[in-house]
Amino acid sequence: MEKVEKAVITVIGKDMVGILAKVSNLCAEKGVNVLEVTQSVLQDLFAMVMLVDITRSTAEVAELADIFDGLGQRLGLKIHVMHEDIFNSMHKV
Repeated sequence: MEKVEKAVITVIGKDMVGILAKVSNLCAEKGVNVLEVTQSVLQDLFAMVMLVDITRSTAEVAELADIFDGLGQRLGLKIHVMHEDIFNSMHKV
């Protein structure tokens, strides 16, 4: 049984139509499977966290981070991608 590799994608910025669609479409293009999504809109601030399976991704995590950063720049958002292990070690209590 192959080990599932996961990453966390965070998106923060001004709310607008299509953020989830654009991020999800880019995931699909890169072979990234979305496992869980949570999002909130606080006044006009959009915040989303996605847990994704990168086992069959066509790009490494560092490349995905650059690709999603570019999408974020085009949309005026901050989009970060990091491997689940790094995310977990940064957020331990």
